[in-house]
Amino acid sequence: REAIAGMPVFAFLGLRFFFAALLLLPFCRGLRVERQQWPRMIISGLWFALNLCLWIYSVSTTPSLGEGAFIMSLSMLFVPLTAWVMMKARPARAYWECLPIAVVGLGLLSLHMPIAFHPSQGWFLLTALVQSIWFCYTSKSAREVPLIPLTTVQLGITGIVGLGISAAVESWTQPFTLPTFGWLLASIVIATSLRFGLQMKGQKYAAVASAAIIMVLEPLLTVIAAALWYGEQLPLQKIIGGLLILVAQLWFRWRMLKPLR
Repeated sequence: REAIAGMPVFAFLGLRFFFAALLLLPFCRGLRVERQQWPRMIISGLWFALNLCLWIYSVSTTPSLGEGAFIMSLSMLFVPLTAWVMMKARPARAYWECLPIAVVGLGLLSLHMPIAFHPSQGWFLLTALVQSIWFCYTSKSAREVPLIPLTTVQLGITGIVGLGISAAVESWTQPFTLPTFGWLLASIVIATSLRFGLQMKGQKYAAVASAAIIMVLEPLLTVIAAALWYGEQLPLQKIIGGLLILVAQLWFRWRMLKPLR
C-alpha cells in the first residue's frame, strides 16, 4: 500500500518480484534441477503471474472493493475443492464442517452494508479460481522440485510479466522518493522473498486442505495489521468475523487431530 502510493502498480509488481527472484538466485547454487522438472516450475510461475495480473485488473475495474475482497478471500476455501478435481484428494469431513463458519467470518470481515455485487466482480471470482489452481499445482510441485529454485522461477516469471505489462501500458509520472524505495525494498525482502519461501516450505510438508485453511488467516491478519499500522477502526462486525475465522481454524485442527488420538 505504501509503495504503490509512489509508483505505478505493475511497475511495483514487476520490480518487487523480479528483484526478489534475484535475491533468492544465489541460494539456488548447488541445487540440481532435472530437465523434466523445468516445465513444471515454469507452468507454476505462469499460473502465479496470471493470478496476480488478474487480481490487479479486478481491483482496477470494480466499483466495490469490499465485495471483491470477500470473493478473493474465498480462494483458499476453493483449494480443497480444486484439489479434489486436480489431485483426486477428497476433502475431509472437517472441511465441510468449518466451511460455513469460515465463509460467514470472511463475509463479516470484508463486506460492508449495503452489499452490492457488480458484474465486474466476476473477474474476482475468476482470480480466486486461478489462485486455487496455482495453490494446488504449487503444492504438488513443491513435493517434487527443490523449493528455492521453484520459488525463484515463480517470482522471476511474475516479475518479468509485470515489467512487460508496465512498459506497455503504464507511464511513470511520480517522483521516486526515498520512502517509496524503502517500502519497495521491504516488499522485496520481507513480503516476497521471505514470505513465499516460507509458504512454499509449508506447502511442501502440509496437506493441501490444511495449508489452505491456515491461509484463510491472511485477511484477518491484514485487518489487524491495518488497525495497528494505520489506526483503522475495528468495528464489532469485523471483530465477530475474525473470531469466527479463528473458530473455524480451531474446529478444523481439532477435528483433523481427533482421529489420531
